[in-house]
Amino acid sequence: MLNPENPADNSLQQIDNEFTPNIGAGVYFHGDKFYAGLSVPNFIETTRYSDNDRSINKERLNYYLITGYVFEFGPSLKFKPALMTKMTMGAPLQIDVSGNFLINEKFVIGAAYRWSAAVSAMVGFQVTEGLFLGYGYDLETTNLNNYNAGSHEIFLRYELFNRYDRITTPRFF
Repeated sequence: MLNPENPADNSLQQIDNEFTPNIGAGVYFHGDKFYAGLSVPNFIETTRYSDNDRSINKERLNYYLITGYVFEFGPSLKFKPALMTKMTMGAPLQIDVSGNFLINEKFVIGAAYRWSAAVSAMVGFQVTEGLFLGYGYDLETTNLNNYNAGSHEIFLRYELFNRYDRITTPRFF
């Protein structure tokens, strides 16, 4: 599906399909109001689309750490601050801090900040027991904001095999 600007470019003639497996793992702990997790999605560092002197993409080890807690401010209002960090060798540490409010177990509104990169906001609504609909907006805080006006995202989550009958305490994560 690639339409190169110059089809005769020699660097594009040597690309071969290669078998590049991926193995990852993680641990996740949660209680009624707290969660934490650590994961490494790819243990195998691979180089894709390479020849002897150049590589177009190198997959590096990524480490993710997540945590969050739910504070209850009464029967109809919950607040969940959360933190996600991503560490990749050769790249700056990425830290996301967010906070979401859950109102009447149906409506979610929140905001997030990605350290030295972006701010975002989201709203969502639990339409039915298994269907959630939402909207998010992301705005760059770096020089990339000179080239884009942010990004819009509409998301739909449908729980095909819901397990509401097995959960004794509903969770806001």
